Order: sequence, then structure tokens, then C-alpha cells
Amino acid sequence: MGSPSRDEHNGKILDTDSLDISKARSVPLSTPPAPSTEPSSEESAPDGGTLAWLQVIGCFFVLLNTWGIINAFGAYQGFYEIHLLRSHTPSAISWIGSIQGYLLFLVSALTGPFFDAGFNRALLAIGSFLIFFSIMMTSLVKQYYQAFLAQGVCFGIGAGMLFVPSIAVVSTYFDKYRSFSVGVGVTGSSLGGVIYPTLFHSLQPRIGFGWATRVIAFIALVTLGIANLVMRQRLLPSTRRKLIDVSALREAPFVFCTAGLFFGFIALYVPFFYITPYALFKTGASATLAFYFVPIINAGSVFGRVFPNALADHIGTLNTLIPCTLACGVIAFSWMSVDDTGDLLVFAILYGFFSGSFVSLAPTTIVSLSNDLHKVGTRLGMSFSISGFGILIGTPVAGTLLNIHTGKFVHAQVFCAACMMVSCVCLVLARFAKTGPAVMIKT
Repeated sequence: MGSPSRDEHNGKILDTDSLDISKARSVPLSTPPAPSTEPSSEESAPDGGTLAWLQVIGCFFVLLNTWGIINAFGAYQGFYEIHLLRSHTPSAISWIGSIQGYLLFLVSALTGPFFDAGFNRALLAIGSFLIFFSIMMTSLVKQYYQAFLAQGVCFGIGAGMLFVPSIAVVSTYFDKYRSFSVGVGVTGSSLGGVIYPTLFHSLQPRIGFGWATRVIAFIALVTLGIANLVMRQRLLPSTRRKLIDVSALREAPFVFCTAGLFFGFIALYVPFFYITPYALFKTGASATLAFYFVPIINAGSVFGRVFPNALADHIGTLNTLIPCTLACGVIAFSWMSVDDTGDLLVFAILYGFFSGSFVSLAPTTIVSLSNDLHKVGTRLGMSFSISGFGILIGTPVAGTLLNIHTGKFVHAQVFCAACMMVSCVCLVLARFAKTGPAVMIKT
């Protein structure tokens, strides 16, 4: 295996060619490539071996305990509405989950320079502690503000500190298999959305809310501990990434794509948060069956993060993202006609699949629309800081449009579907601004 040379005195890596994230599959990475006179990291990447695949395992565990737990919030949403926080509206409760996702995006954009400076291990350690601490504090909550601070704010900050290092590190260990390796790591986010809500639902009636949540905390502690032990930053970029690239705001493809992602993220998690109460009120499903629609919709997204990405390698990311977004909008509109468990099962699988593709294709689409790959990291941070705001407001707004007590969901469903359609229109405009009216162009 090839490896970068080291300074005999201080052990620092001399190959400072920066990270290449242009082939990333499903999540925003950190530092863009920078000009360098050193040998390329592409040439010296191990592209396999024990150490390289340990990075993939570490990335998997990080995504399991960041996006995976965020995807599982629907289980807590349903529990809070019925039990612990039943005096609060669904909209107010959903702010807890939405702030998790938004802070993950926001903090990720801010941690890039720290990763560039070589503080990967510190980011992993502090972020892991914050996640464990937040889940443990969640097990003790009795009031709304406690849940918001512990489960929402503290968790979101910790997850944001872990997100960039885990994905960026993996990308430096692989050349030929980079997309595949990152894709394997990212599946942890979907599997977390299956495992954790199922675990919570099975344990909570037996050992109570507090200990069910603590079990999740201990699992996170062990798995994140493994990630901290095995993950090693291989390269330090030769230049530091800027937080803002003003020139991107003058490029129509970037602006339209970011707007499309913003509206898409507004709609994206509405079914994830509210499918359980919908199953209870509209399909006559038992409480147990209604709950399991959360893991089902997350299971569908596992496949949505794999197959559309493979297609995008051949026809282009934006060309793949547009029909997947359109499919999400159509399926969201069809949600209004669902009135039995069989139909809702089909809805959950299909929406999970196409929503998973929306998340996984979003960052690589930003990459494909960037003319200068040296600015990709900055533009990803800018785009997701803006579009991530949609996650923050989407589910709370939908919560104000539904009535959990009377079972009126139609306004929230229309809101979800309409926002996804607006997202599709914006993405079409981004493609038109990039390539003009030409159809048969890989974009």
C-alpha cells in the first residue's frame, strides 16, 4: 500500500494534497481539492486494506448515531404526543427533532476549518461525548424545555461535530472504491432509523422511558467509542477552506439548486414524524403496527441511497435527483388517499426510497454544478446551511396544519407535497441554467 511520507521529527504528514469530495455519495463533506505541488492523494490512496476499511466501519457507526438517531425521532414524537409531553402541540414537539437536523448541517459547515487544521480526533471525541451526554440527559427529562435542550440542541451540536470528520476521512483512503466505501458508511444513517425506534418501542413498555433511552445511550457510547479508536486522519489539506464564497451567489445553477434543496427539506421529514399518528387515526392500525411504520419508511430509504446513486454515475446527479424529487411529490399527494394499512405500507416503502435518494444525491449535485472544485467544500457548507433551514421549519409548520386530536392531516399532506413539487421546479431551473434546453446531457 502506498502511503504519504512523514517528517522524521514531528511525524506530520508531508503529503498535504487536500480531500477530493467530488465523488461523495450522500452527505456533505469538508475540504475541496486544492492546488499542490506534492504527489496527489489520489495516487497514494491505499484503496483498501485493514486500516482503510476500519475507516468505513467508523463512518458507519458515526452515521448510525447521528443521522440514524435523527431519523428515529418519529418514535419519540409519537411517545411525547401521547405521554410525556401530551400538553404540548405536535408542532412544538417536532421542533425538538427539527433542531437536531438543522444544527447538524450548521455545525458541520463551521467545523470544516477545524478538520482542515488537523483536529479530527478532538472533534470526534467531543462530538461523541455530547451525543452520549445528550441522550443520557434526555432519559431524565420531565418538561419540554429540558427535552429541547438535551435531545435537540445538545445532540445537534454533537452530531455536527462528527459529521464532517467521518465522511472526509473515508474519502482520503479510497480512490477506485471511494463512492462505494462512502456509500457503505452512509447506510448507517438509514439503519439507525430502523434499529433505534424498534429498540425504543420494544423496551419502553418493559423498563420505562428512562431506561429505554439509556440503553440507546450505552449503545451509542460503545459504537462511537469504536469509531474514535479506529478513525485516523490521513491527509491535511494544503489550504484552509473559506466559510463563504460570494461568487456562488451570482451563479444561477447554485442558487436554484440550493432553493430546491431548501423546499425539499421543508417537506422531507413530514411523513417521518407524523406517519405513526396517521396510521392510528386513519387506517385503524394497532398502536404497535402504527409505530413500526417509522422503521419501515427508514428501511425503504436504505435502498434509496444505493440504486439511484448507481444510476447517477451514468446519467448525472441532477438528472437523477429531478425525477426522484418529482416522485416524492407525487407520492406525497397520494398520501391523502391512503385509508388502510396495506396502502400505507406501500406509501412508506416508496416514499422512504425516493426520500433517501433526495438526501443522498443532494451534495453530489452541488458538486456537479460547481465550476471550480477548489471551492466545493465551501459551497457545500453554504448550500446546506441555507437549505438545512428547511429541516428546522418544515415539520413544525406541518404540525400546526394538522389536528392530532381530530385526525385531520390533509393540510399538512398538501403542504408536504406542494413544497416537494416546488423543489422539483427549482431543480429543473437549475438544470436549465446549467445546460440550457439540451436534454441529452449528463448533469
